[in-house]
Amino acid sequence: MAGGARLARSRWSGIALAALLCAVYAQGGLGWVLGIVAWVPWLRTLDGERSLRGTLLSAWAMSVGYMAAVLAWFGAALGTYTQIGDAAGLALLLLAAPLLQPQILAFALVRRLARSQHGAAFAAVAAAAAWVATEWMLPHGLGGTFGHGLYPSDSLRQAAAWIGGSGLTAALLLANEALATTWAHRRAGLRAAAPSLAWALLLPLLLAAIGTLRSAHDEPPATTVRLGLVQANITGYEQRRREQGAEGVVREVLGTHFAMSYDAIEHQQVDAVLWSETVYPTTFGRPKSEAGADLDAEILATMDAAGVPFVFGTYDRDETGEYNAAAFVQPGAGVIGRYRKTRLFPFTEALPAWLDVPVVRTLLPAAGQWRPGDGARVFPLRLKNGREVPVLPLICLDDTDPRLAIDGARLGAQLILTMSNDEWFTRYPQGAALHQAVAIFRSIETGLPQFRVTTNGLSAVIDARGRLLATSRMGERTLVIGELPARDPAPTLMVRWGDWVGRAAATLLAAWALWAAAARIAPARSATAAAVLPVDVTVLSPATRAVTAALRLFSRGGALAIGAAWLLGDTTITGNTLALLRTFVALCLLPEVIAGALLRSSRARLQLQDGVLQLQRGARTLTLPLADIASVAPWRLPCPAEGASLRLHTGRTWPHRLSLRNPWALAAALGLPLAAAPGRLATYARARATGPRSRLGHPVLTFGLLPLLLAVPAFTLHQNIAFGSPFGEFHSFGLTAYLQALALWWAAWAVGVVVCSVVVRATIEAVAAGAALVQPEAAPASRATLERLGLLILLAGMPTWLLVRATI
Repeated sequence: MAGGARLARSRWSGIALAALLCAVYAQGGLGWVLGIVAWVPWLRTLDGERSLRGTLLSAWAMSVGYMAAVLAWFGAALGTYTQIGDAAGLALLLLAAPLLQPQILAFALVRRLARSQHGAAFAAVAAAAAWVATEWMLPHGLGGTFGHGLYPSDSLRQAAAWIGGSGLTAALLLANEALATTWAHRRAGLRAAAPSLAWALLLPLLLAAIGTLRSAHDEPPATTVRLGLVQANITGYEQRRREQGAEGVVREVLGTHFAMSYDAIEHQQVDAVLWSETVYPTTFGRPKSEAGADLDAEILATMDAAGVPFVFGTYDRDETGEYNAAAFVQPGAGVIGRYRKTRLFPFTEALPAWLDVPVVRTLLPAAGQWRPGDGARVFPLRLKNGREVPVLPLICLDDTDPRLAIDGARLGAQLILTMSNDEWFTRYPQGAALHQAVAIFRSIETGLPQFRVTTNGLSAVIDARGRLLATSRMGERTLVIGELPARDPAPTLMVRWGDWVGRAAATLLAAWALWAAAARIAPARSATAAAVLPVDVTVLSPATRAVTAALRLFSRGGALAIGAAWLLGDTTITGNTLALLRTFVALCLLPEVIAGALLRSSRARLQLQDGVLQLQRGARTLTLPLADIASVAPWRLPCPAEGASLRLHTGRTWPHRLSLRNPWALAAALGLPLAAAPGRLATYARARATGPRSRLGHPVLTFGLLPLLLAVPAFTLHQNIAFGSPFGEFHSFGLTAYLQALALWWAAWAVGVVVCSVVVRATIEAVAAGAALVQPEAAPASRATLERLGLLILLAGMPTWLLVRATI
């Protein structure tokens, strides 16, 4: 009983402390540094939970604590907006906390399951994947993620161009896990805690390095666009309607906006004017009455006289219903386009279809009945000088969805125009600041500058790096003027791959589930404990080992360089098939062939006869009495592959090194001890050498058949597009030309598979080494899991990627 009471006290204190740290982190400013420690108290609480029930209870309590500490203002604002009162709104928010923060429950559940099967290192990765995958599949609240709290750090937030807000969240969660492990090992001394502490520091440093790399990239000069953002600070429409009547309110709103727009056009010389969301609170251009038609005509006449384009929030309608919309008005041409808001705010702008019943509408009288739009659209902003700038409009909650901004960037947008009505944040400026921070990440992720206007704050001019060039305060009437360059930016990784971190996380979890299911059907077999002599080995002198190791490292580095060029969009190499093949041969294939030839020329047959170790290579035989060998010293790093050195009783090392798959098995077969007690690197090396190997990873299958299977459908599609039929080039130029073209496609895909396999291998080795450093006892299990996941990603991931690319 006493132990249970202590556990309960520890649980609540850990959750309370984590919630407090998250609250300070969410305030911004220097609080962003708490992002790498905020979850540590709760993680230590989870480590102490003894049952699945306790884990889920802790996760539920953490979701409630997180909502209370970080988003309490949201409950009060929701209560005010829906007219149920602040207290009722907050109570409803806390009651729904597990539904609004499902990623916390998913994180805790996956962490416990993975930890019990594969150890702490894999559990940390799987739990972080569960968090971001859940957010990707079930967007919630304001669309924010924990990583958005890094906005105050200019260098760290730039990494979002590569990995998005989800990637920042995953990195922070892994850093928290590493610090939690450090804290758990603190009493075992610095040596035990150092590896996990190093990982905790390395992750933020890696983000900073990525961000610095992006910040150092200079964009080419571009012509700027100067916009006027009208923040009229007219709020409380319903109360004003009761006091002034509907027409009086509309006249006041339009009069104020036109007066401020006149100042922007005549005195500030803007190219266009941007008004906020629903500033004209009825259907514009599709009037419901004669009075509405007259007012529309009056607005168009005024805008024609202004001589610059206007973009403003209004309503739209068709036979299916009404929409929250933005209208593009061009002088002399009228309305040239309408964008319909895609992401409606749940329970306020619309109810889910399964909840849209009379009883619920009676309980939520303020719930709207708007219809959602059909996704991102890009419109031309035609300036007075004849220039046409493609822009992407986003309305309120649209700017919390990275997929809309990414789609707009792919459609050719050069600027983002964001309109929002953040009136309900009037009493809660923290909400307005959070909304703006989330919107800013859309510019970082896409490289598109952004003009953002709101009813009463915060309006801003945001550059492609997320910096505020001009901004307003909450609750002021002001005109925000700013200039931003309009150009076709170099596509970021987020634009090229989409919101890929969430998809990758979901794929990782699915792969883990498939592997677990397959393991139940056919359990994996580990390498044999002892080698059967004779056995084939590679006999290397120190010089030969150094040369072959250097050649293989150069080859792998060349593949990683090609992969980096592809990720960075450097088409000098990747955009030309022949240049790609020449580069691949020079950087990767040739060094690997030379290293392979050297290793193959050093192959020998090892056997034990009459107490003498014999190494036979052709007519040459090397011998060493077994009694002269003191121990076997396995190599801690696989350079150029796994192997071992033989330590002699004289204290020297035999000059001939032996490269073979499992030196531990060799030592057992010879009855010799190992050179020293295993350290953490030795644990990593042993897990690598003794881990299971699948026949599916055979080079012929991986680098021969797989590229061919990928190349054939891509080549067939090319033939249909370029020549009109699957065999068009054959009919036009003959069999030789057709086969040569197919061979080029196969070779290009083979290069791609090799590069991907090197990236996957480097990732596996880095994670496996980290797992061995942090939790040596779980190294074999972690290695086996990583090997299977890597093979699954390579063999199933690339065909899936090709299928997705073919369908978008």
